[in-house]
Amino acid sequence: MPEHTVATQDEWQAERDKLLMEEKKLTHRGDELTEMRQELPWVAIEKEYSFETTDGTKSLAELFDGRSQLLIYHFMFGDSYDAGCTVCSSITDNLNPNVPHLKAHDTTLMLVSRAPLEKLEAYRKRMGWDIEWASTAGSDFNRDLGFASTEEELKPFLEGEIPPVVEEMSERSGTTPGGYVAESPGLSAYTLEDGVVYRTYVSTARGLEPTMGYYFLLDRTPVGRDEGGPGEFWLHRHDEYEN
Repeated sequence: MPEHTVATQDEWQAERDKLLMEEKKLTHRGDELTEMRQELPWVAIEKEYSFETTDGTKSLAELFDGRSQLLIYHFMFGDSYDAGCTVCSSITDNLNPNVPHLKAHDTTLMLVSRAPLEKLEAYRKRMGWDIEWASTAGSDFNRDLGFASTEEELKPFLEGEIPPVVEEMSERSGTTPGGYVAESPGLSAYTLEDGVVYRTYVSTARGLEPTMGYYFLLDRTPVGRDEGGPGEFWLHRHDEYEN
């Protein structure tokens, strides 16, 4: 017999009905938060930023590509990296198929990173992605949003005990722990109105979980995410799994 509680179908249905009520509350709360998110004030972007793309250097406004909304995923791929962040890669696996659907809803979705464009393009080819990817090398774009740190800012963290997962992730990307954590992931949203670009939303850390569809599927399984124990982090790039 399993250690977990075993019940009859009627007993299970009664408990499932209770859970459904709580799930509905969460859904409705999510709707309320969406409205609050959309009611946030906009911030006009007055600073000039440049982005290196396969079509040449572009401004922030030009990244909209004729649409009124722009979503940018800040992918952890610094100049010292040999390969993109493992977790950001898994996120892009989820983002990539959504690009045409968002385009149909007046929204451009793309990636930006601080590594040179040649590195980004080589890695994009390896991963088989179609999503647009721009380099912000030489630009303050990521740093101004808090998604890039200096060596001095990281000094207290690096002088302490480096978490094993940071050691592992930095090694997977071919960089040092300092090089790895100098980059941070994030999602930022913009709108273009009367020729002016406005920033409307920024999120990072667990606020990025909506981009990680596998977690929501695992949350419906008996074991769930099961990430609390020691050992190698389970997530890998999609071309690194053995089966």
